[in-house]
Order: sequence, then structure tokens, then C-alpha cells
Amino acid sequence: MANPVKLTPKRLKELQDEMVWMKTVREKEVAEQIKEARSFGDLSENSEYDEAKNEQGKLYSREAEVQAILDNYILIEEDASDDTVINLGCTVTVLDLDMDEEEEYRIVGSQEADPMNGRISEESPFGKALMGKEVGDEIVVEAPVGELRYKVVNIAVNR
Repeated sequence: MANPVKLTPKRLKELQDEMVWMKTVREKEVAEQIKEARSFGDLSENSEYDEAKNEQGKLYSREAEVQAILDNYILIEEDASDDTVINLGCTVTVLDLDMDEEEEYRIVGSQEADPMNGRISEESPFGKALMGKEVGDEIVVEAPVGELRYKVVNIAVNR
């Protein structure tokens, strides 16, 4: 069995809503595209039909992916309660010791991760290195460019 996916209530609702939309609205749209493409005649040289069938395949693939998540998740509260130790839901300020720059990240479950917007998965190498650390701790993260060194400057809980 696959590892459970950690979801916040917000992300769970988003996935449930997406599944409902795919099953009620999108499946009908794709079925209509296929029906319309069939009306154009010879299916062996019908690019509209091929495209509609490809769209159907993508839709079914996404439905299976979302269903697998919904069948195997752990609901987490993103709001951390302890501001002395880095946990899921914390906002962490770190000092990049090599660049002497402060950076801020929110530690989230893998489904919420968005590194470009400061949302780091607790399963990523950087997230794993941060988990359980306290203000003043230094961490080293292995990266393709070599070791990256950081110091935890602040831990904030999100209420």
C-alpha cells in the first residue's frame, strides 16, 4: 500500500470538488466532443475524434490520480500549535549562511507544496532537514550544487 498523502482540510475540499466537477461536468463535455467528432465520418482519419479520445484518456487518468489520493490520505491541521519546534504548518524563517540572506517558508504536506511561493513539503529534502529543529539550529541540505547551509531564525505558528 502506498504511503498516505497528508492533506489539509482546504486541500481535501479542493480535491473532492475537482472530482465532482470531473465526474459531472467534464465527463459530459468530453462525451459530447467524442459524439460530435464521430459525426464527421471516417474515424481512421478523424483528428477531432483522436483529440477527443486523448482528452478522455487524460480525464480518466486524472480521475484515477485524485481517487487514489482520496482513498489514501491523512487529514492534518495546517495550523501548528508549538512555536518552539518546526512542525507541519509552521512558517519558518531561515538564514542562508552562504548567501547571508533570510528566506521564509511554510511547511506543508506534499499536496500543498509550491516552492516558488514559499510552501515547502515536509517530505522534500529541505523540509525533512527542517522538521523538529528549533530557533538557532543549523541545518545542512544536500543539493545538486553541493551542501546548502541554513540557520533557523524564527518559527511562527499560523493561527
